[in-house]
This record gives sequence, structure tokens and C-alpha cells, in this order.
Amino acid sequence: MQDVATAYKPSHLGLCVSDLDRSIRFYCEGLGFAVENRYHLTRQIAEVDPPVDVTAQFIRLGALEIELLHYASPGAFGTPVNRRNHLGLTHLSFVVDDVEVRASELEAVGGVILQETRNDTSDPQSERILFVADPDGTRVELMSIPPGHPFWK
Repeated sequence: MQDVATAYKPSHLGLCVSDLDRSIRFYCEGLGFAVENRYHLTRQIAEVDPPVDVTAQFIRLGALEIELLHYASPGAFGTPVNRRNHLGLTHLSFVVDDVEVRASELEAVGGVILQETRNDTSDPQSERILFVADPDGTRVELMSIPPGHPFWK
């Protein structure tokens, strides 16, 4: 049997979006992802009611690849999770140099700063955390970690 650690190679995360251009702006201009391959499908795919008309735009930042899925038909539905204890994928996380500056930059490209997620910053040795919602509400965590913090084990 193959070693489990080598049996699975990470591929990508998929995010359904309501406006592809708006999401590309947020993730590429705001977070620094690069646009990669784009695919357009009009054939039946699993778990999507016909007729299907979907654009899959891949974007990449380092080893992280995201597939932005925009459904012209049958359209997107639902709402992203808004709590970290909600089952399933709750957020994407990025380590940044300055949480406040980066959050403001993301706000300028369509993000919404979630003020209630800002952690207590009274301890200068503590991490700084703030969540920003992308244009569709998917949560993005920004973390600033001081040197010597246990996170950097």
C-alpha cells in the first residue's frame, strides 16, 4: 500500500461566485493571485441541475490554487457560512504583515471588513486577526503573527 502522505497531491479549492470579474478583482488585485486557466462547460455535471453553463477560472498564489466557478445557468444559490463553528469550509487564511492595512486594501477591491472578528490586541506578543468577506461573503482570515509566537513552531 502506498504511503498516505504521498498518495494524495493537493489540487485546488472550488468557490462558487456570483460575479466572476468582481471575484477576480478581489482575489487577484487584492490578495495577489494570478489568473491561470479558464474553462467553459455547457454539458451536464454532477450535482448541478441542467441546463449547465459554467465558467471555471483558476487562480493561483504560490501553492494555493482556487477554482472560481461562475454559473450563468442554473445560477448560484445559498449563502456562505458566517461562523467558524459552522460545519464545512469556514474560511481561507493568509498571514500578512499588517492586518489593518491589508484589510483596507481588500475593502477597496470589494471586500467587507467584519469588525466583530477583530481579536483583542492589548498584548503586543499576541497574534492579530481580522476577517474580511469577499464580494459573495466567503470569509478570508488575515493574521499577523509576531516573531517567536507559538504559531511559528
